Amino acid sequence: MKDNHSHIVIGNESAREALQKLELIGDNYSKTLFVTNEDHRMIGTITDGDIRRGLLSGKEISQMISLFMNTDFKFISHEENILDRISESKKLGIFFIPILDGEGKIVKVLDLKTISTVLPATALIMAGGRGERLRPFTDTIPKPMLMVGDKPIIEHNIDRLIKYGISQIYISVRYLSDKIINYLGDGSSKGVSIEYIHEDEPLGTIGALGKIKNISNEHILLVNSDVLTNIDYEDFFKHYLANDSSMCIASIPYQVQIPYAVLDIKDHQILSFIEKPSYTYYSSGGIYFLNKDLQNFIPREEFYNATDLMQNLISKGRKVVHYPMLNYWLDIGKHQDYIKAQEDIKHLNF
Repeated sequence: MKDNHSHIVIGNESAREALQKLELIGDNYSKTLFVTNEDHRMIGTITDGDIRRGLLSGKEISQMISLFMNTDFKFISHEENILDRISESKKLGIFFIPILDGEGKIVKVLDLKTISTVLPATALIMAGGRGERLRPFTDTIPKPMLMVGDKPIIEHNIDRLIKYGISQIYISVRYLSDKIINYLGDGSSKGVSIEYIHEDEPLGTIGALGKIKNISNEHILLVNSDVLTNIDYEDFFKHYLANDSSMCIASIPYQVQIPYAVLDIKDHQILSFIEKPSYTYYSSGGIYFLNKDLQNFIPREEFYNATDLMQNLISKGRKVVHYPMLNYWLDIGKHQDYIKAQEDIKHLNF
């Protein structure tokens, strides 16, 4: 997402001032200014082409932008289905577009060359673990801060969230928390908001969710900080919505190959057999979408795992579904995993 202010001009500014601002914009596809009135409501767009056409028609470079601007402009209303509107914009070849609030004021400017979409979700990254199996690396560095390629594991996760337009991020911290906080700060350097949930005692893989207040979105994306993945969060989110589920778990297929014939036996009699069968099982990938109301299921200040929540929901008849992962996924839990991550990152598109 772009800085709104660098692409906004007031309609009573001159066309010369608009040209000066356009010169400062580097990318050709984003060489557009959004014109507002004095009440900050958007009234048009202007490009150097609009100014050129205006000059050719007899207008003066010193005249107001409002005389040159295009009033038939594209935008997204914050009340619309943003995912669908972003998809439509991409199909039309529009990769730079504003989101307007109910009063027609610019909320943010989307740069769809740098982000894929804007998911209406708040993220919680679980980063409080000790990382015992990765000692001695984790004796002085928290596992989420271990470098994979040119940046820490947790930063790979945050940058992927940003790619999908998630801007409200919470991070649960405990072990060597100051190193994570000092590195990431409040998120402003990346254009997002990062707040920290401090665990005085270990709260399990989802217990920290019970401590969060003021979540601004209806949906929550929970991510383990030690997972390295290029998951398509938009596809994951749409799967979660399409199944009308309370909770959706990203699952990892695990194939078991039996090297012998498997017998179907009853009372010592072989009824049938399968020669060298292969079975596929699904394990949790440590990434979850869930409804905001599930916060009410999380006990306060108690150890509570995501599997506890899953079992609770299933017992109450709530719908829990899985999303089979087809993308890259690696749980960096052991030394060999960490070594593999260093090699994989050289060849993967994140």
